[in-house]
Amino acid sequence: MSSNVDQNVRPDYDDVLQKIADYVLNYEVDSTEAWDTARNCLMDTLGCGLLALRFPECTKHLGPIVEGTAVPHGARVPGTSFRLDPVKAAWDIGCIVRWLDYNDTWLAAEWGHPSDNLGGILAVADHLSQKRVAGGKEPLTMRTVLEAMIMAHEIQGVLALENSFNRVGLDHVVLVKVASTAVTAKLMGASREQLLSALSHAWVDGQSLRTYRHAPNAGSRKSWAAGDATSRAVRLADIAMRGEMGIPGVLTAPQWGFYDVLFSKTNKDQKLKPKDKQRFTLPQDFGSYVMENILFKISFPAEFHAQTAAEAAVTLHPQVNDRLDDIDRIVITTHESAIRIISKEGKLANAADRDHCLQYMAAVPLIFGSLTAEHYEDGFHEANPIIDKIRSKMDIVEDERYTREYLEPDKRSIANAIQVFFKDRTSTDKVAVEYPIGHRRRRKEGIPLLEEKFRNNLATRFPAERCGEIFHLCKDQKVLENMPVHEFVQLFVI
Repeated sequence: MSSNVDQNVRPDYDDVLQKIADYVLNYEVDSTEAWDTARNCLMDTLGCGLLALRFPECTKHLGPIVEGTAVPHGARVPGTSFRLDPVKAAWDIGCIVRWLDYNDTWLAAEWGHPSDNLGGILAVADHLSQKRVAGGKEPLTMRTVLEAMIMAHEIQGVLALENSFNRVGLDHVVLVKVASTAVTAKLMGASREQLLSALSHAWVDGQSLRTYRHAPNAGSRKSWAAGDATSRAVRLADIAMRGEMGIPGVLTAPQWGFYDVLFSKTNKDQKLKPKDKQRFTLPQDFGSYVMENILFKISFPAEFHAQTAAEAAVTLHPQVNDRLDDIDRIVITTHESAIRIISKEGKLANAADRDHCLQYMAAVPLIFGSLTAEHYEDGFHEANPIIDKIRSKMDIVEDERYTREYLEPDKRSIANAIQVFFKDRTSTDKVAVEYPIGHRRRRKEGIPLLEEKFRNNLATRFPAERCGEIFHLCKDQKVLENMPVHEFVQLFVI
């Protein structure tokens, strides 16, 4: 056998792709908790998108690529009057959902926000439902949307459990692209072969770097990166539906596959050694675990690793707000992931930089007693130099137990503690919060507040009567599931 030729034996599709495809095509969701949580997730996600429409830096991105474009059965962008092709509608919906860093979160070896997938799901479902009705067929129902959400959450979340894309410099939106590709291809009626083809193109596609999430380059791209990913997924699903061939060995191909090119921890100038080659680990089968355990951002529009720090800071506010000039130092005890992602010193260049700074997200509620999206804006920051003064007094300390329990499947804590020390050698108590209010362990306490958050977000866009109509619809699981998608979306049109 010659040593200078490739053996051109086309492989079967990589096992991970086949597991995702079989899950999407064959799994039946029978968890009442998952369906109920998906309904709450839908409310919260749409509300986050509506709130983001108050910010011009977000809305400047919305609308058709070519002004005046008319799209038959165009997908609607909630809170606007836009009717767009599903690819651009997915981009816009994903953009508004993620803009304020206020939608749900999943934390494991990889991080992410599985409700980002709603951009592609809702755009495709709205378009297809209108198209079906126009052709004399039954519309898609919102149960289909909720099922797609559960499955997209599961794909993104299970892949994130033990596979760290951030460790090799890749952004977590790669998982949005993969999950959205799978579920939108199913919505389009993909066969198993078409779905496998679509998934292979999602993995072989160019993947985003995390550069825009970290100091000193943190910026607003992190607010539309997921919209870009879910939009790309819709495009790739459409390409596959047109009969485009797949790339079966996209993950495992030696030298050219995803594992060797983008996922192996090795110097690219050195020959890969077997022990250096990384492969995805799937520690459990796909089901509905992720939706059942999803983390909601209820109290604060802030990067999730800082949620408990902000909660602790609000608790401490009454003890420190009249003594800000007397503060000597502030100790924030946290976990390793928070240190690696959001602990930073120095000038914060923009709103996106500030909402990914642990010190900023603790300082504001210590000083003002709350933390809102407006607190990240340039004008607020410039008008309150006390924030940076307080930031400069902060010491960040890792607690190894916090780090360990962050990854333990039966805990998944996201702990932070804050203690303030004054110049007269007195101090506050050390206030620790190990589970944020959006955690599964605090569902009973959290859901009423999540509903209040949704009501408030609706009120930023719609008159009271329509707010009430939408809210009561979203509270009724059975009525919501049976509602045609295009009729549901119509309620959100301006």
